[in-house]
Amino acid sequence: MNHHFDFNQELILEDERVLLRPLRYDDVENLLGFSENEPEIWHFSLVRANGRENLENYINIAMAARENRTEFPFIVFDKQSQRYAGSTRFYDIQFQLATLQLGYTWYGRDFQGTGLNKHCKYLLLSYAFEQLGMERVEFRADNDNHRSIAAMKSIGCKIDGVLRSNMPKADGGRRDSIVLSILKSEWPEVREALELKM
Repeated sequence: MNHHFDFNQELILEDERVLLRPLRYDDVENLLGFSENEPEIWHFSLVRANGRENLENYINIAMAARENRTEFPFIVFDKQSQRYAGSTRFYDIQFQLATLQLGYTWYGRDFQGTGLNKHCKYLLLSYAFEQLGMERVEFRADNDNHRSIAAMKSIGCKIDGVLRSNMPKADGGRRDSIVLSILKSEWPEVREALELKM
């Protein structure tokens, strides 16, 4: 169990396709195009990042959580197109329970369905299980977000259940949250299947 994770480190995860590095305040400029031109990305998000002000707020919240040692947010760089593609993060990190959640993941339209997500998830899951010694990595989504749920199942997540009326939605009402996970014992098989898909 790695209790000595340094939240201040410049953690870089990369392979031939993608590079993940810590999100910074000045990444507003790298992600602004998505905020201004693709507001639909955040349709199911609890924290919206459409428009400059919302994006700045989104990054501020992520950076504060990193300072509080509960989250570690990344910006995603697509090496194939040499462009920033979106963002993702480890959150609800609980070393004493050997669990974390993987989420707040979004990509611009051009990067959806390109295989980029599988590379990101492979790097993040490898790090969580093999470096941090996690026993369980959890994923959550709006139960109506069929695209996201399909993506999680395709990387090997199993459904744990649905938390009814779990969270307030950004635009009013409440959402049912589906909970999926991958366990440490399942990781070798999930890793092998992911490698075949990459």
